[in-house]
Amino acid sequence: MVLRSQRRGAGDSKEELPAPESAARRVAYEVVLRVFEDEAYADRVFRSAASGLTARDRAFAMELAYGTVRQVRLLDHAIETIGRRPVRKLDPPVRAALRLGAYQLGFMNGVPDHAAVNESVELVRSAGLQRAVGFTNAVMRRLTNELRKLLADLPDRTVSDAALRHSYPDWIAETWWNELGPEEARELMVAQNGPAETVVRINRRIESSESEVESLVGRSDPAFPDALLVDRVPERWLERGLAWPQSRGSQLAGMCVGSQASERVLDLCAAPGGKAIQLAGDVVAVEIDKGRASQLEEMVRRHRATNVRVINTDARALPDELAGFDRVLLDAPCSGLGVLASRPDLRWRAKPLPELQLELLQAALERVRPGGTVTYSVCTMSKAETLDVIDEVGAPLDDLGSSYPQFRHPTRAQCLLTLPHRHRTSGFFIARLRREP
Repeated sequence: MVLRSQRRGAGDSKEELPAPESAARRVAYEVVLRVFEDEAYADRVFRSAASGLTARDRAFAMELAYGTVRQVRLLDHAIETIGRRPVRKLDPPVRAALRLGAYQLGFMNGVPDHAAVNESVELVRSAGLQRAVGFTNAVMRRLTNELRKLLADLPDRTVSDAALRHSYPDWIAETWWNELGPEEARELMVAQNGPAETVVRINRRIESSESEVESLVGRSDPAFPDALLVDRVPERWLERGLAWPQSRGSQLAGMCVGSQASERVLDLCAAPGGKAIQLAGDVVAVEIDKGRASQLEEMVRRHRATNVRVINTDARALPDELAGFDRVLLDAPCSGLGVLASRPDLRWRAKPLPELQLELLQAALERVRPGGTVTYSVCTMSKAETLDVIDEVGAPLDDLGSSYPQFRHPTRAQCLLTLPHRHRTSGFFIARLRREP
């Protein structure tokens, strides 16, 4: 946990930067309100609400909104302890305003205390809750005096302490604590509370002009020939199909398929399509959701992946003719515990899906030819959704660990596991199963 007070040296005066426009805070307020009161998705609400902001205000609103959503358990604990009233009993606008104000005080360096207090009060007033203005003002002023010490003094010796201090549901903290050990679990919780890496995969299919090629500037990684680590993703890169935002962990899953130009390849649960357009060969990409299938088709078109054909159907009930593939990729739905850094609200709605994953993996093995392979990947790390699933199927494993030793699974050497706190990318489990002749 990084507190504002920890970012300044002892005796440093507090630098007061000009506060962004109130519009940025109102965007963040809408995101927090919608996520926790309407069960909306943070990224979707933000994309709509922030469309009119300047780049500077957009960055401020995103940090405030996403940070508040991530840290809400910790913020609620502070509000209840210092404000001496259960958060669940507050009016939703008051609850959202106090959460945003507390996050600014505790985590956003450079935001003046008075701005955090005054803007939180104004959010409540603009919601028409004049009767709650005084209460909000009083709680925010107490938070100004007491919040940083409360946060700094929180222990993380036990799993329940760590879940609160780092703002995770108990079950996620317990999963990591039990499977990785206390030290690594703490490191993983800290890593997933930080920013996700910004990485694109370069589209080699498009012949770009010299100026466009030169514009694709970033830091390369020898293990990922098409990856660039960048500070930001220019919109025109996406519009032209020059590159696609995709973490190195996700790219690794596509690379492990090992498809060749002469092969027939099946990609199940294929949307949004980042891995589908990685694959060589004659590719059939299957997506059950009609809207996501349409988006996948647009993705394929924009990136000129003429070898990919999209089918909108259930991967567990494919037409008979979709069989005998040389390779199958199953990037299965999962709890998403490896991508919590990029999806701030996911930790509060995530759940393991081992039964569905087992059904899909069995269906995938039925569609590959004898001797062919099924690459099973999930953006999570829990044993129930990884090792337990492939063990239940019982198919022999290819040795991916020998090809990518830096990502070798700690207890199953044939499999791969990327971990955010170790590899600085999203968390992915990858196994390649082979159908016996």
